[in-house]
Amino acid sequence: MIIRYALNLIIALALSSVHSAAQTRQPVPASIDSLIQSRMLETGIVGIGASLIIDKKVVWTKGYGYADRESKVPFTPSTIMNIASISKTFTGVCIMKAVEEGKVSLDEDINTYLPFQVINPNFPNEKITLRHLATHTSGLTDRNPFYGDSTYFFGGNQPEPLGAFLKDYFVQGGKYYSRDNFLPAKPGTQRDYSNIGAGLAGYIIELRTGKKLNAYAAKHIFTPLKMVHSGWSVDEIDIHQHTKLYDKKGDSIVQIQLYQGTTYPDGGVRTSVQELSAFFISLLNEGSYRNTRMLKKETVKEMLRFQYTEMNKPGNIKLDKINQGIFWATKLGATRIGHNGADPGVRTFMLSDLQKEIAVIIFFNTSLTEKEEGKYFDIYEDLYNYAKELKGKQLNRR
Repeated sequence: MIIRYALNLIIALALSSVHSAAQTRQPVPASIDSLIQSRMLETGIVGIGASLIIDKKVVWTKGYGYADRESKVPFTPSTIMNIASISKTFTGVCIMKAVEEGKVSLDEDINTYLPFQVINPNFPNEKITLRHLATHTSGLTDRNPFYGDSTYFFGGNQPEPLGAFLKDYFVQGGKYYSRDNFLPAKPGTQRDYSNIGAGLAGYIIELRTGKKLNAYAAKHIFTPLKMVHSGWSVDEIDIHQHTKLYDKKGDSIVQIQLYQGTTYPDGGVRTSVQELSAFFISLLNEGSYRNTRMLKKETVKEMLRFQYTEMNKPGNIKLDKINQGIFWATKLGATRIGHNGADPGVRTFMLSDLQKEIAVIIFFNTSLTEKEEGKYFDIYEDLYNYAKELKGKQLNRR
């Protein structure tokens, strides 16, 4: 979606500045509550939910502000929200489960799986693979304005079928087709963050498993991890537990309608801080959470493995800035791993340090202005520093 693409550009710029600022940040004040509440008052953020994970266990979780400002419903760790691009990590797990089951290969030409052909007109003889899609090196781009205009559906309106949209986008003669949907770069040679690539990857999993992505995820992720309040659409969750969404317009905070997206594999998952914590711990813990295994150890290892090396990295990538797993990436100057998300009324973080010792999950139900983007990262860093403080106290007690 073009909105999500623009937000990710803003995020990328903010990440580098926030990382630099973090080097001189003062210690977290004694009251993390006071700090977060003051930042909310300063920015107008309506609701926040967060959890801190230390050594693969949730040690602190809390909500601030409101899930419904008008009715004064508090935002809690069990409040449900769409998590935007963090959803790609769920699509990544579905891909890897299908690999385990022998349904797909990361390195097969995707055209062997599709009922239509996806061919980059700039390089018609070069194959595109699931690994390319999952590492944002496929050469497929969503910069086409039709993408954003056609994929957000507000107020209960239903998106068009995913397969039909993708065919119209990638096949010559389709109503969304353009040569601008393809980069002038061979697969594997340039990283370009691609929501449409995630949508296509999810569609391939649906074709190869014979199940819609929501059903496949329910079987292999939500049910095993007891994520009973999570789903991939508004219809699958308890709407009474879902937060309202808000957008900052000038000095005003306005409510926006809930929405769904055509290319839901790129951002459609709805869950809570509480339930997302179980998912994140499972990934950080080699696929296991409370004696429940989501993926095999070797599968998780491949999913999280840094796919770029000096020998095969995209030409526009510096490894000390970013690296990439299967829909899983380094962030904040390659000092964190996980994923972020941004959509209208939604800002989310699911990040761990490289040693997988300290992890932070945060949900915001309010979109800020572009110039205030860094405020989200300020709150993230406050919570990360608070987690380090908690970990230090744990070590001192041993």
